[in-house]
Amino acid sequence: MKRLLPALLPALLALAGPLLAPHPMDQPITIPYGPAGADGALLGGDQLGRDVLSRLLHGGRDLVLASLVVAVLVTAIAAVLGVAGTLRPALGRVVERAADVFMLLPAVLGILLVTQAWPGGGRIALVAAAVALGTPYAVRFMAAAAAPVVAAGYVEAAVAGGERTWHLVVREVLPNLRSTVLALFGLRFVAAVYVVSTAAFLQVGPQPPAADWALMIRENGAGIVLNPWAVLAPGIAIALLAMSVNLAAGALTREDP
Repeated sequence: MKRLLPALLPALLALAGPLLAPHPMDQPITIPYGPAGADGALLGGDQLGRDVLSRLLHGGRDLVLASLVVAVLVTAIAAVLGVAGTLRPALGRVVERAADVFMLLPAVLGILLVTQAWPGGGRIALVAAAVALGTPYAVRFMAAAAAPVVAAGYVEAAVAGGERTWHLVVREVLPNLRSTVLALFGLRFVAAVYVVSTAAFLQVGPQPPAADWALMIRENGAGIVLNPWAVLAPGIAIALLAMSVNLAAGALTREDP
């Protein structure tokens, strides 16, 4: 567990960020694209002269929560469907065909379609689209991992004994796939960060003047020469967030007996 806290530090900092911000996120305190250190702005100002550091500290919480919800839902749904489909081949064929259809649709295009067709859906529409489009890949992953476990003698004995599918999934197979599930969660969190950030960059979800890391990159791209931190800081924060949770999942996987 000692390796877990450092790996989760960026995520924890993003969640607690609004409490640590030195200035209001929407209050101009310096000139537009003011340099780092100007007028008490450690990372300078953005396109409206707002404190980049304060907006950075405010901008990560929604990304963390949305990505966490997507990763948890995708992992849970994929674990159940992947294992159940391996136990019951007829169900497995239906799940695989459905997954093949969803995998044909690019994630960003699918999110744009869902969010545009769901007026006022906001974050909920974004999360729903990300879950629907991320689950097919995860189902294939879990089905492949579950196949050797399902073929084990104790599972075959439970099947022959007439145990229900839900019991087989929850009690017999998934407890032996803990490391796989944790690894999948880490991968899906990284994918969720990518998808949610890309959608925010395209202004699907959070809208100005909201403080969002991907939105900060979009808004301040024109002034990257004047104050690079307005673009580099949120970009680095997104990368560190994705890597931190993936490393934490990896640490739990190594500690799993």
